[in-house]
Amino acid sequence: ELAMTLSQPSEERSIIIRFRVYNDGMGFRYEFPQQKNLSYFIIKDERSEFAVSDDHTAWWIPGDYDTQEYEIVESKLSEIRSLMKQSISDNASQTPISETAVQTSLQMKSPNGLYINIHEAACVNYPTMHLELDDSRMVFTSVLTPNAEGLKAYMQTPCQTPWRTVIVSDDARNMLSSNLILNLNEPCKIEDTSWIKPVKYCGVWWEMIVGKSSWNYTDDYPSVILGKTDYAKSRPNGRHGANNEKVRRYIDFAAKNGLDQVLVEGWNEGWEDWFGHSKFDVFDFVTPYPDFDLQALNEYAHSKGVRLMMHHETSSSATNYERWLKSAYELMNRHGYTAVKSGYVGDIIPRGEHHYGQYMNNHYLYCVEEAAKHKIMVNAHEATRPTGLCRTWPNLIGNESARGGEFEAFGGSKPFHTVVLPFTRLQGGPMDYTPGIFVTRLNTWSDNPSWVRSTLAGQLALYLTMYSPLQMAADLPEHYEKFDDAFQFIRDVAVDWDDSRYLEAEPGRYITVARKAKNTENWFVGGKSNENGHSSVIRLDFLDKGRKYECTVYADAPNAHYETNPQAYVITKKTVKQGDTLRLKQAPGGGFAVSLIALP
Repeated sequence: ELAMTLSQPSEERSIIIRFRVYNDGMGFRYEFPQQKNLSYFIIKDERSEFAVSDDHTAWWIPGDYDTQEYEIVESKLSEIRSLMKQSISDNASQTPISETAVQTSLQMKSPNGLYINIHEAACVNYPTMHLELDDSRMVFTSVLTPNAEGLKAYMQTPCQTPWRTVIVSDDARNMLSSNLILNLNEPCKIEDTSWIKPVKYCGVWWEMIVGKSSWNYTDDYPSVILGKTDYAKSRPNGRHGANNEKVRRYIDFAAKNGLDQVLVEGWNEGWEDWFGHSKFDVFDFVTPYPDFDLQALNEYAHSKGVRLMMHHETSSSATNYERWLKSAYELMNRHGYTAVKSGYVGDIIPRGEHHYGQYMNNHYLYCVEEAAKHKIMVNAHEATRPTGLCRTWPNLIGNESARGGEFEAFGGSKPFHTVVLPFTRLQGGPMDYTPGIFVTRLNTWSDNPSWVRSTLAGQLALYLTMYSPLQMAADLPEHYEKFDDAFQFIRDVAVDWDDSRYLEAEPGRYITVARKAKNTENWFVGGKSNENGHSSVIRLDFLDKGRKYECTVYADAPNAHYETNPQAYVITKKTVKQGDTLRLKQAPGGGFAVSLIALP
């Protein structure tokens, strides 16, 4: 560590630039000590610069103050400006910052094979950083998300900025195994963490995302004003997903298959005009629809050894959510909920703030801190991208904060998307990607023309390659029942680990990882490829010497292809030991999953 103090004698002011260097990279931040002539101040801008030595290959998404839900672009740095124009055209509903601004975490590869990642760590009481490229001299400059007045941050000494991080390696596997960003965060602030548990869940969700069911109870669109809508006089639309019968069906499925929780979206009143707000805040987070018996369903779930997962869509009315937060968390405590999925779709109201500004970053963390007081785990969607705060607040069990699995129902994502995200979005923390879609052609069971750019075996691989202690079996129960032999892997796979070994990796091409299930001798291996497929040679050197394992391989069939034959897979079993080798071929857009269960 090196702390450099910079003084401004004329104003009797000083700041500290603190550097920390690790084997795999470095971080630096600006610190403002408490001092006579600097107490309250406003940050107008931050001009941290990152100069690169060449026209690197980069994996990037457009800079945007409100969303990360772009498809990743691979290009030379010099091509960003021209390709940004196309990206802006393809995502007309989104608002990129400029023609050369990109979001962190930015992954690059130099012409001589050096992997470089720029991100930030411990973003607390500060806006999220973007990077503006001056492509005439190949220099990135930090761009902070502004507030509603166009300013960047309100500060009071003593205070500091987040760490600006650079991870470097000549081996792509080291990028995925780096703990630098976590290490730059403060240690855990929760004394008793015994209530924080990994979660494998299913839920009433995918059918709404696809469009077969609805979040709203009625199509009558009553006057949705908090506490004044009489749903008893409304006509049910017959498509409401969060109804008693359907939720019991999911509870039964979870209980039968060893899943921990069932997410239910659309359970609470207000969805008829949740996005338009009716110029009012529509959610109170405690009042269920008439066809959702909150108490009875929780009792039924608990009788089956399953819990329900709470859902709080704030529709980006952060002030309203904070107003109801204590009551909402207390309701969860009364009914035995231990986890909440929150959402922030839409423009921030009423202040017109950005999703990634200081105001909202403080809001997201406030919700996590309050949740910890109630022993509740948080999985926030549409929130700011993670910066390692899950080390300090491990009840922040997951986030979306990227283009997740739901976009497979909104036109789809290219097959290479999921083999870039571990190098970019996942650098800051686990992602609730919602994998496990077995029926990839959505028009076979709905009116949705979209399709998933992955083989079935490739979907299984995501439970290993997309790290998260919160993993969803996202497809419908009836689809899993149709492919019950493949679903066995989702039953078996762990979601919390003692050890992880990245066996092979290349951004946008392929990833293979082996993970040891926590408090067991069992290992699981997953490999995912892009649209070109990949051949893997996996040496089982990580297994314990002298022990045998029951090996079950879920692989793409020889004729599998993400576009033409996605459900072609083969399952093979054999006994293996340390030093044995698995040779597995991944189809285009495919992958494989392996369970290695230690024998007595």
